[in-house]
Amino acid sequence: MINKILQSSGFKRIVIFALMILVLYLLRDMINLILLTFIFTFLMDRLVKFVSERIPLNRRLVVVILYAVIVGLFSWAMVNYLPMIIREIKDLIKQLSAFYTAKHDNIILTYIFNRIAKIQVQTYFEQGFTYVIRYFTDISRIGLQILLALLLSLFCLLEKPSLIKFTRKFKTSKVASIYNELEFFAQKFAGTFGKVIEAQLIIALVNCTLTTISLWILGFPQLGGLSIMIFLLGLIPVAGVILSLIPLAVIAYSIGGFIKVLYIGIAILIIHGIEAYILNPNLMSSKTNLPVFYTFIILIFSEHFFGVWGLIVGIPIFVFLLDVLEVTEHKKKE
Repeated sequence: MINKILQSSGFKRIVIFALMILVLYLLRDMINLILLTFIFTFLMDRLVKFVSERIPLNRRLVVVILYAVIVGLFSWAMVNYLPMIIREIKDLIKQLSAFYTAKHDNIILTYIFNRIAKIQVQTYFEQGFTYVIRYFTDISRIGLQILLALLLSLFCLLEKPSLIKFTRKFKTSKVASIYNELEFFAQKFAGTFGKVIEAQLIIALVNCTLTTISLWILGFPQLGGLSIMIFLLGLIPVAGVILSLIPLAVIAYSIGGFIKVLYIGIAILIIHGIEAYILNPNLMSSKTNLPVFYTFIILIFSEHFFGVWGLIVGIPIFVFLLDVLEVTEHKKKE
């Protein structure tokens, strides 16, 4: 019986999965590069397929043109808008800090800030800002990781047919059993993690665009800094909407009182409704339609274990595990 268990495909799959987790743990210092390379490769591959189906050009030429366009646009935006965005983010932080430290005649606000002072939330905010500033201060290291990830994804897409052909040689080698299990996990990972990340990115872009337009109509200052904040928080499922509403409500009150807070609340509610009832059902599969309680629990634990990355990749990793365990809804396939 023990021999049967050891030789079973299920046992081999569990062992290989455990070894994969161990290898990723040993490579935890390179996790930024690994995740960025996979995300860039997956998203650019989808974009290359989309363009190639509509424009009859050589695939490698399409890859080179798309990378050149994206890198050029990114460099142009960094040179022209990065100083302005940094200045707006600084002004935004100063505005939020000034609002918090100022005295308010409103009884409700006074009570809220007294409660915040007792639980020392300001200390947590200061620690959070310090962490963010320290993280982005080492811009050379982050820039190098992004550059390496882009280069790796570029070479991967340029040589995709030859990479697939070479990798398939392991299917008939002496490590065929290991290769088959790795292929199984790779297909599941690309089919769930990659697609969920893609959907999160599209939803964050749509939310950022709609929210920025709403803020412009309501006369909010520092739109550049606010749009960056909304986009980054939009990558966090469900919780990102709540987190972005807090600073927006503070700014709304400081520039227009409770009526502005009401307006921004209505705008965020409408945008969240578009996300929940239009974007999510069309972009996410049924397996990603998690209860809110599960979503928050996953975000809390993933942030604890993976840090900032955990807020973004926690849900996709959980969906990948659901797919591996075949936890699916019993519905007829189309």
